[in-house]
Amino acid sequence: MPTTDATPLALRPYLTADHEQLWAEAEKFAADHVAPCVPRMEASPHEVERELPQLMSERGWFGVTIPRQYGGMGAGHVAKTVLIHRLAMVSAATAAILQATLIPVGALTHWGTVEQKQKWLPQVADGTVLLSIAVTEPDAGGHIGGIETVAELAGDEWVITGEKIHIGNSHIAGLHVVVARTAPPGVAASQALTAFLVENHSAGLTVAAHRARLGLHGFSAGRLVLDRVRIPAANVLGEVGQGLYVAQSSSILYGRPNLTAVSLGIHEALVETTAHFLSNRPRYDGYLSDQPVVQDRLGEMQGRLQTALTTAYSAVHLLDHRVACDSQLIGAKHTGHHLAALTARDAMELHGAHALDADYKLQRLFRDIQHTYPPAGTGEFQRIHLARAALGQDLIQWSQRLAAEASWARPDPTAA
Repeated sequence: MPTTDATPLALRPYLTADHEQLWAEAEKFAADHVAPCVPRMEASPHEVERELPQLMSERGWFGVTIPRQYGGMGAGHVAKTVLIHRLAMVSAATAAILQATLIPVGALTHWGTVEQKQKWLPQVADGTVLLSIAVTEPDAGGHIGGIETVAELAGDEWVITGEKIHIGNSHIAGLHVVVARTAPPGVAASQALTAFLVENHSAGLTVAAHRARLGLHGFSAGRLVLDRVRIPAANVLGEVGQGLYVAQSSSILYGRPNLTAVSLGIHEALVETTAHFLSNRPRYDGYLSDQPVVQDRLGEMQGRLQTALTTAYSAVHLLDHRVACDSQLIGAKHTGHHLAALTARDAMELHGAHALDADYKLQRLFRDIQHTYPPAGTGEFQRIHLARAALGQDLIQWSQRLAAEASWARPDPTAA
């Protein structure tokens, strides 16, 4: 999206000078380091990308939301969105590696004890240890209340048995946030689940071999098998019975806006790729981009992108300012994917048969956007939450309840 500066004019109200500098740094990193890796990643869908996470670690980006007292950047959610957005413009898989660790980092930041944070957050901030969050299961899917993985207390240890799937960064994480059932069947999910910190080298924990997926080649989203994995009681994250809240708050404050940013990067790349193609495709003594019918469709794509941009950044701007914005975060995820998917379809059609070439960039973008729909709740799930907000039903406002504790949070403008 061309502007007089690096950032779109519509985002200026949400970006500080620090954000703009981070924007430029992320774009340079993507051009210098990510773009050259994309052909290799696409050609090797069965391989897990390990070079780029290391390079991002060296820049401290996995610590973008970690408070400074734990070695992080303490830069907040707008900064996090900038990083994911600009990386996804070049490689959604690379952006996914970053965003997938930032979800459990949020869980640890908000729910961890001082001792847990002192032990693990500095290692995340310097890239020594990456994290995953393991909630989804083979039968239950993303239905948290249906979790079948069980944790039983045995003396001063917990013994965890179960299976988790679609776990982002499963093959490169050194620590997993695992949500398991700690109460008998029939107990409400709000009291029956607990989150645990499980180290990757724990006896009984197996990470299944990486399998190629439809898109996001290079990104690991695999299966964890826990066979009577024993962890110390000190590795409970939050309190026993708070697992639903750990997962729910992390999904709303981190998972949804992170995926929104991934969708945004893909969306922008779709528009840019299509505009370039149409502007260089000769037709009728001019170019395809000169045709009114083509301009109509390209204009629709641009309009969607502008809507997605402001929706995404306004939501995380509110979050950084401690305003209750759960509905805005949820709506941004839903809107971001939906609009980007429509644009992906239009891009494919406007390219004609050229879109079907396997080695053309558009196919990667079309495949990658499919991966921002299911995680952190499908569109139907988001709309249920939005309907409850419209009906005025009482919902926990995690954006206000937890963001106030963060060192990056700005003063509440609604406070007296």
